[in-house]
Amino acid sequence: MRDRTPHTSPPAPSRRRVLRGTLSLGAVAASAAALGGCDSTFAQGFTGGSPSPSRLNFWNPFTGGDGERLLAMQAVYRARHRATDLKSATFVWGNPYYTKLTLATLGDRPPQVAVSHLSKVPTLAEAGLLTELQPSDLAEHGLTEDKFDPRPWKKSQLGGKLYAVPLDTHPFVLYFRTDIAEKAGLLDGQGRLTDVDGPDKFIDALRAAKEVTGQWGGSVASVKDASTQFRLFWSFYRQIGGGDLVADQGKKVVIDVEAAAEALAYIRRLTQEKVVPTTTDSPGAITMLTTGKAGFLMDGVWQVLTVQGSKVKFDMRPLPRIFDDAPYACAADSHALVLPKAPSDAAQRLDLSLGFIASLLGSSKLWAEGGHIPAWLPTQQSSAYKALEPQSHYAAAADGAAYDPVAWYGGAGSSLQIIIGDAVTSVFTGATSPTAGAARMRRELREIASRPSPL
Repeated sequence: MRDRTPHTSPPAPSRRRVLRGTLSLGAVAASAAALGGCDSTFAQGFTGGSPSPSRLNFWNPFTGGDGERLLAMQAVYRARHRATDLKSATFVWGNPYYTKLTLATLGDRPPQVAVSHLSKVPTLAEAGLLTELQPSDLAEHGLTEDKFDPRPWKKSQLGGKLYAVPLDTHPFVLYFRTDIAEKAGLLDGQGRLTDVDGPDKFIDALRAAKEVTGQWGGSVASVKDASTQFRLFWSFYRQIGGGDLVADQGKKVVIDVEAAAEALAYIRRLTQEKVVPTTTDSPGAITMLTTGKAGFLMDGVWQVLTVQGSKVKFDMRPLPRIFDDAPYACAADSHALVLPKAPSDAAQRLDLSLGFIASLLGSSKLWAEGGHIPAWLPTQQSSAYKALEPQSHYAAAADGAAYDPVAWYGGAGSSLQIIIGDAVTSVFTGATSPTAGAARMRRELREIASRPSPL
């Protein structure tokens, strides 16, 4: 029977408060155990489980070549800070990692320092999950604004407040086989790629490479890789002058459907003219380049180690400017270092955390070897970085970095990338017209934008 006794109801708790009240260390640890990839001292990977003030817990989503370089950067820190007990844990990349980080922070058990894509920082900060960084605290460790690339530094802020320290910029770029390009007559007197900017010039270059390979001019992942298809579209859409896809933290859809259709039409042209295949996954697209079945590859800078490992002759440059309706743009994101909000100042260990961040930035050349453009200007402007080839050849792409739209469902490996990427693939393969593909984007964005944020 319903209680009819008059009473005053307390205000309804927020979703975040309910989560915080119901989470326990055991629940968070269980979710992390399912994700795997962490070190054997997982239970000590939370601020609440670290009784020693010298303990520093660090979380990241890096495996493979990035993971190896990060381990080397941590080794530099350990060698210089032997009194610090650095515990590093690696988790599954993408949404699983951010879910884990969110749950741990809501449960008052976050690490002191964590890696975040800058495309995720606005949502994390808006949800109150990150510690605001004060310029005076950063300055004590030599971390001043003038030492950072302006674009990722600006992206590290929300409402004029700083919530992250940028580590790099990693754009979508163009790889090319120098031996194939030479045979195709596409290299200048210095061995650099000739002008391939513009809708016709780029396709002409792809066609010339195809004549040499006998198979394809270029490659790009289109099978089970919505994120790559999103980056291809986002680059051209922003070059056309298309603005944001969504606004108001993802609650409002503002996609320019005409610009989207124009970008999609050019993407479709790449496959209609048969210079790029339609049924290639990410490993396959890279293999086409390394085996000489394609002269060009459109992909992220993080693939540089894989291509280098094949021992073929290749170079890299920023993604071509296909449209000149707006300032140059290419899809990009940045890795950054954040301080998840801890339950107390003692648990936050601010000085220890910022010292660790400063050390990682000091090892930025190690990080740059993996393909990422350093956000730390002392490294980016150094002769050592400029001598790094081909990594330094696309550094200018950082100036045109087009970050993902800000939305709770956006950012690296997100639902937004899947929605847009799947629509792009449908056009790329010829299953959908550019106009219909743009309309599908708007329709599916409106559907997800209508959902409440889980934070």
